[in-house]
Amino acid sequence: MTFPANWQTRRARFSFSRRDVRGADAPLASATKDGVSLRSDLDFSVWNPDSNVSNYKLVEPDDFVIGLRSFQHGISHSAVRGIVSPAYTVLRSAGDLDPRFFKHYFRSSLLISHLANVTQGIRQGQAIDIEAFQNLPMPVPPLEEQRRIADFLNAETARIDLLVRKRQAQHSLIDERAYAHVSETLIPGILTHPLERGPWPWLPAVSSVHPLVRLGYICRIQNGLTVDGKRDVTGDVLTRPYLRVANVQAGYVNLDSVAEITVPRAVASRSTLRPGDVLMTEGGDLDKLGRGTVWNGELPNCLHQNHIFALRVDESRLDGHYLALMTQTVHGRCYFESTGSRTTNLASTNSSKILSFPVPLPPVAKQQALVREVNTKLDCVRRAKERLTTQLDLLSERRQALITAAVTGQFDVATASGRNVTDGVSA
Repeated sequence: MTFPANWQTRRARFSFSRRDVRGADAPLASATKDGVSLRSDLDFSVWNPDSNVSNYKLVEPDDFVIGLRSFQHGISHSAVRGIVSPAYTVLRSAGDLDPRFFKHYFRSSLLISHLANVTQGIRQGQAIDIEAFQNLPMPVPPLEEQRRIADFLNAETARIDLLVRKRQAQHSLIDERAYAHVSETLIPGILTHPLERGPWPWLPAVSSVHPLVRLGYICRIQNGLTVDGKRDVTGDVLTRPYLRVANVQAGYVNLDSVAEITVPRAVASRSTLRPGDVLMTEGGDLDKLGRGTVWNGELPNCLHQNHIFALRVDESRLDGHYLALMTQTVHGRCYFESTGSRTTNLASTNSSKILSFPVPLPPVAKQQALVREVNTKLDCVRRAKERLTTQLDLLSERRQALITAAVTGQFDVATASGRNVTDGVSA
């Protein structure tokens, strides 16, 4: 790529020095796609070491960190003082560089493409070759221009990030509205008139026309197969696709990656799914525990793992799609969250608790009418979410294109407003 004539091009080794200060008294930090953050500030869990962190490296404000995922999202800028994994590389910029400019450059498509060329290993073992990184050419505008570009990008990316947060908030509100609609349609009054007493205090008064019936009276559970590498697979055996826990998501079945297994014919016959079965996973995140998904026979003769329950309903009394939606109501969430067995990060249920789940039971024709009503609303929700997702993707693309165009000198930020400045330039 050609940079403006008044810009220098300098190898990274002459612009950034490696820092290796250890044994500092500072909080744990991690390099993420959004920069270096203290682990205590992250909203997701990160593996923490034992009490001995004497080998960890000090990172300070305006340092940069090459982490384990930098080849995917760029090099992380630090706004905090902390200690990071000894597997990370800590960099400090030279005195004639504005770290704010390189905060953006290190997230540009150009730099990420360069990092891809100096990354070694495959899959989870990929890592950036630091010696090769130090030989990468870096654009170095005059210091005043670095500052102008940094000021411009700080303002413009903040504006885009605000739009992103608003779209994400809309996405969450749509999900909440859908959740409320499903709950109130299937169980009128659950949001407005809970009894607040009895074994299920979140439920409203139960109608005698739609009595509560425990699931065990209107369906049975089929247990899946145990994956056992020592099982004898000689003789009368079959090779079939089978569902793992990763395939069963909240509200849908993900068939992007389906494994196969060879088992005796008798084992296959006991764990073959049928269209209409309602799938539930034994364990997972607490807020997803007990969520039902209907199997529609997408793969013929498909088996399921023992960590997935297949609920086979009595079709004369219960509609499978009605049951799956019922698990997604306030009633379903409260029941499975209150009865689930919890560990530090996960929760689990069992067949007894599933069969004890109390279901309001109108006639099957009424159940099917409610399912159609709910699905009509959920189709509208799905379309709205797709539009929001498209907008978020476009905002992300624009943000990346704007950064790359600015830090490579494809337009003059002194005269740009941030609007339409990336027309005709590449990301």
